[in-house]
Amino acid sequence: MLVDDQLLIRHGLKSLLNANSDLQVVGDAENGQQAIAQVKALYPDVVLMDIRMPIMDGVAATRVICEQFPETRVLMLTTFDDDEYVAQAMQFGAKGYLLKDTPPDELATAIRSIYKGYTHLGPGLFEKAMANSSGISPLQSAPVPPQLAQLTPREREVLNLIATGANNREIAAALCITERTVKNYVTKILSCLNLRDRTQAAVFAHTFLSNTTQ
Repeated sequence: MLVDDQLLIRHGLKSLLNANSDLQVVGDAENGQQAIAQVKALYPDVVLMDIRMPIMDGVAATRVICEQFPETRVLMLTTFDDDEYVAQAMQFGAKGYLLKDTPPDELATAIRSIYKGYTHLGPGLFEKAMANSSGISPLQSAPVPPQLAQLTPREREVLNLIATGANNREIAAALCITERTVKNYVTKILSCLNLRDRTQAAVFAHTFLSNTTQ
């Protein structure tokens, strides 16, 4: 589903995405309030969400959608790469953040990745997700948690690879293990560190792990 206050943008994205045989645009909305109503009616797999819109912005809508419709994944697609926007969107549950100058094939790839449960951030946006202290800051400002000591060296390797944006297949190839083993590692890492998802794990790794493994 497409959410953008500009009709031309919505029509353009619809044409681009429908050109992919495995993607289908099922609806659109011009503000966050409409987006919530459309998600309730259509239950789309993925929502492409703009940031600045009238009535209700994309960050507020993302928070509501992620709380009320957890099966629907939100991918932010906007012209704004402000640190606070990126951090808030990810904190509220968005699974990815891309800019509107992203090439069409990369956008399609990101949608598929988000649908499969991965996170996806455009170039340079991971740093912005960590830059705002009011965003995902609990992982940044808190002392190193004792749970870190529970991770094995291999689990720390997996965590470091998560921080690079690698998916399970790429991690498996890098460490010469199976994807199922990687999935088990990721589950244990999230549990040990009391983290919600891979994005928070990546933030944690950049904040703490690089310092503790030097």
